[in-house]
Amino acid sequence: MAHILPPAMLGILGGGQLGRMFTMAARSMGYRVTVLDPDVQSPAGMVADRHVCAGYDDEGALEDLASSCAAVTTEFENVPADSLRFLESRTRVSPSSACVAIAQDRIVEKRYIAGAGLAVAPFLAVETALDLSGDLAPLLPGILKTARFGYDGKGQVRVATPEEARSAFEAFGCRPCVLEKKLDLQTEVSVIVARTSAELVRTFPVAENQHEAGILDISIVPARVAPDVAARAREMACALAEAMDYVGVLAVEFFVLRDGGLVINEVAPRPHNSGHYTLDACAVSQFGQQVRTLCKLPPADTRLLSPVVMVNLLGDIWRDDEPAWDLILSEPSAVLHLYGKASARAGRKMGHFNVLAETAEAALEKAETLKRALRR
Repeated sequence: MAHILPPAMLGILGGGQLGRMFTMAARSMGYRVTVLDPDVQSPAGMVADRHVCAGYDDEGALEDLASSCAAVTTEFENVPADSLRFLESRTRVSPSSACVAIAQDRIVEKRYIAGAGLAVAPFLAVETALDLSGDLAPLLPGILKTARFGYDGKGQVRVATPEEARSAFEAFGCRPCVLEKKLDLQTEVSVIVARTSAELVRTFPVAENQHEAGILDISIVPARVAPDVAARAREMACALAEAMDYVGVLAVEFFVLRDGGLVINEVAPRPHNSGHYTLDACAVSQFGQQVRTLCKLPPADTRLLSPVVMVNLLGDIWRDDEPAWDLILSEPSAVLHLYGKASARAGRKMGHFNVLAETAEAALEKAETLKRALRR
C-alpha cells in the first residue's frame, strides 16, 4: 500500500469547522488542501490552499477535485452518495461511499449494526403510517427520529403513547422514521476509531458526553465509567469498523445503561464533536488521524497526555458582541478554539475550549466555572 506523502493535494467535501480542523492538520503536516463547499465564507475555505465554491453535486467541481487531489475525504455524512461514487471512480476516497451511505439513514444504520451482532436499542422502522398500527407497547415510551438529516437533537421527538407516535410521524410529513425505545441510561459515551486497514487500527480514550437540548455540551475524558465498560466500548467500536471495512475516522456513540449494558446509539463517518479534546490532550488529534488514514499511513499514537474536559461554545453566548474571551485566554489550563464562522445564532457551534488538569474532576470543575462566566 503506497503512502500518499506531502506535498500532495488532498480534497475535502465540506467547509465547516470539521473541514477547517482537517485542513489545518493536513497543512501542518506539509500537505496541500482543496475544499469543495458552496459557501463563499466557509471556515475551511479560509485556511485551505484552494476553495472550490460549488455545490456537492456539481460535476465540473467534482471532476476538478478528482483530477487535482491524490485523495478525498468528507467532513459530514450528508454529502450526496452519488458524488462520492463519482469521485471513487477517479481517485482515492475515504471513507467509502458505502460506509457513508450507512450513516446517512438511521433505518439502514440500525439494521446494519444489529446485523453485525452489536447491541442497539429496540427499534421499529417506520416507513408508512401502517408501521405504527400494531402493538407499540414494547417500544414506549420512546423517541421518534427521522431516518435522514437529523442531528443535534433535530428531527426527533419523545412519545409516550401510540397516538403521540402517530401524530409525531404526521408532523414529520410522514417521512421514514425510527421509533426507538427510551432506555434507562446511566450516561452516554463515545469512541473515536482511526482505521487504515484491518491491521492498522487505533482508538482514542473513551469520552463521557453530556448534552443540553440535544446538542453536545461537555465531553469528559477519561470517561467516568467502569474500566470494563470503557474496554467493551472500544472493542465494539473496532468490531463495527471491521464489519464495515471502514477506512478513516469513525465516531461511535453509545448508551451506557444503569444495569451495565452498552448499546450503540449512532455512528458518524468522520471526526466528531466529542473528539475535539484530542486537539490538546492526546499525542495526535482526530484530524491528524483523518489525514493519516486518508493517506494510507498507520494511525498514530492515541495516548491521553492529560485528563481533559471539552466545552462547546454555541452562538447563544454572542448576544450583542463578542464574548469575553479573556476569561478563557487568561486561564493557563484552558485552550480556546474558534471556528471562524461569519455569524452567530442560537444553537450554532461557533467554537469550543478544552481544559486540562491533573484529574478529570478538576478539569470539569474549572470548565464549568469558565462556562458559567461566559454565559452571564
